Amino acid sequence: MQSAPVTKYRPFPPVDLPQRQWPSRVHTHAPLWCSVDLRDGNQALAQPMSVEEKLEYFDLLVKIGFKEIEVGFPSASQIEFDFCRRLIEENRIPDGVAIQILCQCREELITRSLEALRGAKSVIFHLYNSTSPSQRKHVFNATREDIKRIAVQGTTWVKQHAAPLVAAGTRVRFQYSPESFTSTELEFALEICEAVTDVWQPTVADKIILNLPATVEYATPNVHADQIEWMCTHLSRRERTLISLHTHNDRGTGIAATELALLAGADRVEGTLFGNGERTGNLDIVTVALNLYTHGIHPGLDFSDINHIRDVYERLTRLEVHPRQPYVGELVFTAFSGSHQDAIKKSWAVQKPDQPWDVIYIPVDPADLGRSYKAIIRINSQSGKGGVAYVLENEFGYSLPKLMHKEIGKIINDYADTKGTELTPQEIHDVFHREYLERISPVALHHFKTTERDSIVTCDAEISIDKRVHTLTASGNGPIDAFVRALAATSLPKINVLSYSEHSLGQGAEARAVSYIQIKTDRGHTLYGAGIDTNIELASIKAIVSALNRALKK
Repeated sequence: MQSAPVTKYRPFPPVDLPQRQWPSRVHTHAPLWCSVDLRDGNQALAQPMSVEEKLEYFDLLVKIGFKEIEVGFPSASQIEFDFCRRLIEENRIPDGVAIQILCQCREELITRSLEALRGAKSVIFHLYNSTSPSQRKHVFNATREDIKRIAVQGTTWVKQHAAPLVAAGTRVRFQYSPESFTSTELEFALEICEAVTDVWQPTVADKIILNLPATVEYATPNVHADQIEWMCTHLSRRERTLISLHTHNDRGTGIAATELALLAGADRVEGTLFGNGERTGNLDIVTVALNLYTHGIHPGLDFSDINHIRDVYERLTRLEVHPRQPYVGELVFTAFSGSHQDAIKKSWAVQKPDQPWDVIYIPVDPADLGRSYKAIIRINSQSGKGGVAYVLENEFGYSLPKLMHKEIGKIINDYADTKGTELTPQEIHDVFHREYLERISPVALHHFKTTERDSIVTCDAEISIDKRVHTLTASGNGPIDAFVRALAATSLPKINVLSYSEHSLGQGAEARAVSYIQIKTDRGHTLYGAGIDTNIELASIKAIVSALNRALKK
């Protein structure tokens, strides 16, 4: 970091808004919600969702209650186009739900996007172009007039080419985003939005959506609120306009910026479940919605089974929800502190069903979200998966992957049910050790070594299957890939490796490595294996054998 004084960075300029009204307002109703999980969220995934996975995710969003869902960028790739077509042709879009697509201001992309929307009942065409001074200077080498001309021409093309779609019975709504709005001069943002509105000619019954994105979060939330209120008060056709928010989380205040901007007059919010998105993420719609709920305002979205929503989200995105994520994190309704547990117990005991919620340390009734309060000090058959993972990590150093918590939690709970008593940490460790680390039958590993040439890894392995020895060899892009390919030559089930993680167990030169590998068999079983060795490569191979043996047991 630069030593003081800091001259490398500049403070964000404030907005001249002496009569600002938002600080004295309170939230009274929920905004319109638009999920961008399938576009903005999906493009931020290291492994984007397949069409089938996106279809399942779309169904989840509909079940939650979203009425506007941005489904992709159909002019960008065939996969995006095909997904849009499947939604329409397979009648997957319920009445009352509008699909939204994103497009740049280029005629051939606009016509391609409209082609993807043929036959839909209700769509939102989301057009955008970059407007900030840095974008104009460094990316486009364009003047303000050049940028405005692009937006106006793009809007004209949308209106012109969408006419046949409208004539065929599709309701086409229009949304325009001056990308990097919060970094754009307010007077120019207003000028370009007015110019676009001039072309579209919205009505009170069919409003234009002006989406004002904080594409990168540079300012404090109060400045963002000032920018939104300034636009709301200066637009000439405010009654024909829906002001939409699209915040990011670069400063860690995307939620606060959204909540203040709603006070400033915004009507609509774009975001994703649990905040997935580029860099530090998009707005977390779940948190904003449930923040409203805890103030007595129903968000119009159903999170009454939030554990299921989280599980589907983690499986389809291959991301993990942080255990401290508001409302949904594994540990947010868990008390480890004895004094906290005592306060919760005493205040919960006097909580009346017909009285406002007032349980100490718990701002929302977990039952409203399909969850329960947990006091994790000891582990028995009623303990959660988070408590089991907590004991294994804090007592024995095993930092299990998040998606493994549910698996080991069920195993421990089943064992506790059978035993009928509280489990000691050592008993939990022993069950874990037997289930994962002592899995050497029917498949056993006797020998494994690798050689590498030109970035290709070749493995030579000796294993036994039901005590019959097999000598295997194969090549791949790494030891794991090579070993999986070698196993394919045997009678064992075919497997795919879904995830891999590892960490050291202990410290010093003699510290061992522990690997966790999740596989999926050709019979659809998805499960973990674990392996330990002083050699990290061997630890991962042992983890595969462990997972295979567990799969064969199933």
